[in-house]
Amino acid sequence: MFPREHSSMKERVEAVQSKLQRENIIKGKVVIQNHGQSGPGKSASVQIYSSTTVDPSTGKGKLSAKAYLKHGKSEGHEGTKTRTYKIKLHVEPDFGIPGAFLMKNQHKHKFFLESVTLEILDNQIIYFDCRSWVYPFQKTKSERLFFSSKSYLPNHTPRALVELRKLELASLRGDGKQERKEWDRIYEYDYYNDLCNPDEGQEHIRPVLGGSELHPYPRRVRTGHPPSNTEPSTKSRTETINLDIYVPPDERFSPKKLSEFISNSIQATVHFIITEAESLFKQDSSSVESFDEIHDMFSSKRSKAVEGKAKDKLKGKVKEKLKKLVPDVLFKEITYAGKEDFVKFPLPQIITENELAWRNDEEFGRQMLAGTNPARIQSLQVFPPEGRNGESTIDASHIEHNLDGLTLRQAMDGWRILILDHHDYLMPYLSKINTNGICAYASRTLFFLRNDATLKPLAIELSLPGFSEDTGSSEDTEVSRVFLPAKQGTEAALWQLAKAHVAANDSAYHQLVSHWLHTHAVVEPFIIATRRQLSVMHPINWLLRPHFKDTMHTNALARSILINSRGILEKTLFSGEISMELSSELYKEWRFDEQALPADLVKRGLALEDPDNPNNPTGVQLLFDDYPYAADGLDIWHAIKTWVTDFCSLFYKDDSSVNSDVEIQAWWSEIQNVGHGDKRNDTWWYKMTTLSDLTEALTTLIWITSGLHASVNFGQYAYSGCPLNRPMLCRKFIPEEGTEQFAEFLIDPDKYYLNMLPGRFEMSLGIALTEVLSKHTSNEVYLGQRPLLECSDNRVQQKFKKFNEHLQEIEKKIIQRNKDPEFKNRSGPAKIPYELLYPDTSSVGSKWGITGKGIPNSISI
Repeated sequence: MFPREHSSMKERVEAVQSKLQRENIIKGKVVIQNHGQSGPGKSASVQIYSSTTVDPSTGKGKLSAKAYLKHGKSEGHEGTKTRTYKIKLHVEPDFGIPGAFLMKNQHKHKFFLESVTLEILDNQIIYFDCRSWVYPFQKTKSERLFFSSKSYLPNHTPRALVELRKLELASLRGDGKQERKEWDRIYEYDYYNDLCNPDEGQEHIRPVLGGSELHPYPRRVRTGHPPSNTEPSTKSRTETINLDIYVPPDERFSPKKLSEFISNSIQATVHFIITEAESLFKQDSSSVESFDEIHDMFSSKRSKAVEGKAKDKLKGKVKEKLKKLVPDVLFKEITYAGKEDFVKFPLPQIITENELAWRNDEEFGRQMLAGTNPARIQSLQVFPPEGRNGESTIDASHIEHNLDGLTLRQAMDGWRILILDHHDYLMPYLSKINTNGICAYASRTLFFLRNDATLKPLAIELSLPGFSEDTGSSEDTEVSRVFLPAKQGTEAALWQLAKAHVAANDSAYHQLVSHWLHTHAVVEPFIIATRRQLSVMHPINWLLRPHFKDTMHTNALARSILINSRGILEKTLFSGEISMELSSELYKEWRFDEQALPADLVKRGLALEDPDNPNNPTGVQLLFDDYPYAADGLDIWHAIKTWVTDFCSLFYKDDSSVNSDVEIQAWWSEIQNVGHGDKRNDTWWYKMTTLSDLTEALTTLIWITSGLHASVNFGQYAYSGCPLNRPMLCRKFIPEEGTEQFAEFLIDPDKYYLNMLPGRFEMSLGIALTEVLSKHTSNEVYLGQRPLLECSDNRVQQKFKKFNEHLQEIEKKIIQRNKDPEFKNRSGPAKIPYELLYPDTSSVGSKWGITGKGIPNSISI
């Protein structure tokens, strides 16, 4: 794949050319995946381009005669059926060494081209890693061009391939004029203007995200009509979920993966939602009545009890309601599945070993370090905390008695007070949010870092907008209440209510920012720019390829199902219809350079810079070692950075080689000025003038797509699958003494708590969502894994083997950490070992579903 450094390169090329001149025939194999349709056979043809001999009439490499695919042989391997065709290509005597080929499909169906191998001198193989759909010529009006799996920087491209390299990149950029068709391999940018249907009425309109100072956002890939030449505008969308939304063909799920996703969604829908669907229409049964009812949602007894009723529930209003939510084909599958045996779903881990762990204060603190949102907590810099409307109402008297013998000053000087802050960004939106039965606060939660590194909750401040008689506005005033930990009585019950409201804040931030914005959304512009500006021959394109797999299709489905108007997140999160507006607001704070894990930890005051310590290759020292996300994450970060540095050193010898790489410079400029165009004037962007800039940017990008996404995604069912632990919204405020609500609360605090949680339907929808998102797919490819056939360069193979071995060593460290009783945050009262950043490099398709571990290469469902 990558050029070897040999002093006799000239002699080798001449020997190969001499051999080819004598034979004038090049033999090869073409491998096509069988997806249930007949193979193309002789309707498909191949022509190869020389990489060493230029045709003066075209300025491109010499082109061979056509070879047609005939007499394919069927094979099967690990569930994938393929058909292999042998070909013979006639070439002119001075043809030289092949470097690219054209595939023309004159069959009526598309086919998936897996690979092509060509045999040249002394059984040497030129490999083409294709893995791409080839559509009928009558639709595309052009042949497909593929390059060999040998990588070149632009200024090292073989002379005969230079023009082909430029033409292929230009073809992927499009002209911005045509409506996209299924077969178009076009990558263009667009705004988030497809989240609603303005034709349905004012209440369903959502702001366009991206392209404005008010609502900045990363760009997405254009999926339909040409973008407007004027201001960003909302586009109409269909009412039903669109599973067939356009994304460029090479970005789509495989048929197997799409089928698996639909099947998982159907099973979760049938189990958790249909059996609760009657609550949509029966107000008196909208709340769960007991804690046992929540446990029963997961039991096999429940499955058997509702199995006979599912068919009846899929009638009348429920059937019509569900039919509006999903497309016809999916509705039919759900209806059919409702008649079948129910799949048993496991208990979420938070209540598996200790069903009361969700009540425990230590567990509440531990989840800020090892749960699904472990990168929001930070060290408190000033006491009392300060915000947009002044100081917090938490004062010294609230917490100084609970600092394990330290004074407040000693605790602050020792960096022992931490804060989970969901205050300032929420306050301007609460008046909008607190309608239609939603009751939300802005929150600040303080924790004390104990000697054993566990976090003790100190106080929770819950705030609502106040009212100013001077301005008649509630924007600048607040009404706040402070709640303190208690073990029994009324104060303990109020404390549990306060923790639930904090968990609801944290759940929404996790889904909208930590998960969606900081991984899915911010990465998509990098993918688009890579496709548009980095040739498939570019080594950095090869490096990033596995980390972009399926992300674009995942994001397109999310816009159709999750983040759209009336989508699942609007139905399940307290932020409701302003959810994506809130995500846009927090994008204003986003910085790519601060997504580098060491920089993020330093920014949050949980690590100190330690650049000169030879025993600390990450360059930072954690404030305390028992921070599972940070400890494991820094190990993963270091492994990625070592691999990236080793890889880049094979192609870039110094800073000037980065500066002179026209494709890298165009790539980085487009990311900054177009893909993240609303951030173009920020001064923090890497200058991309040094090799250090390049390796830091690539390490950060790979960390986001692998480790960061794994840490915030695959633990969702374990923690959020139980609404008692992490409710996504609350339907009651905390009652104040002397009110009717307080009297109701005193009569039965547990019932008040349950009535505060989401209704049955919203609760079931949220559980189903976390179940689907937490599953690994059967074809998952994990960090440290990729087919060796992709690379024929021994130097790269050795570096990648070193990377894999590094990850295996990290696995051993994580196992040891989880066994060490000194590290109390590794499992906590819930007894959930921290494995979200366990690489699982040995897993090859056999371990799938909800495993709670494994770092996939890319961000996908």
